[in-house]
Amino acid sequence: MATLDQCRAALDRLAHNLSSADGEVRGAAALDRSVSCRITDLDTTFVGRLVDGVLRDVTAVPGPPPEKAEIRLSMTGDDLVALVAGDLNFARAWGSGRVKLEAGFRDLLRLRTLL
Repeated sequence: MATLDQCRAALDRLAHNLSSADGEVRGAAALDRSVSCRITDLDTTFVGRLVDGVLRDVTAVPGPPPEKAEIRLSMTGDDLVALVAGDLNFARAWGSGRVKLEAGFRDLLRLRTLL
């Protein structure tokens, strides 16, 4: 089971990947939205903001998110680490229910490039 530190490191790596991306990926992530990532097996939620392709102000809070973010993810810590490492395909994990993604329709259309 992934630890809280491993999950934070995975989110830091994801933030770095988004901020250094080019082309379609950078354009897809160029939103200004609140983001939450609930780690179900650790009963912790990381909350932050996606601004112009950069994850900012990411903090961990115990339990469910205090507010409903505009883009919401939910998964186990192991799945988060595997996704960011490239060992787990996001589309397959989402389709099988291992990863849950909730967002507005327009955001989903933009984010599909990242999937």
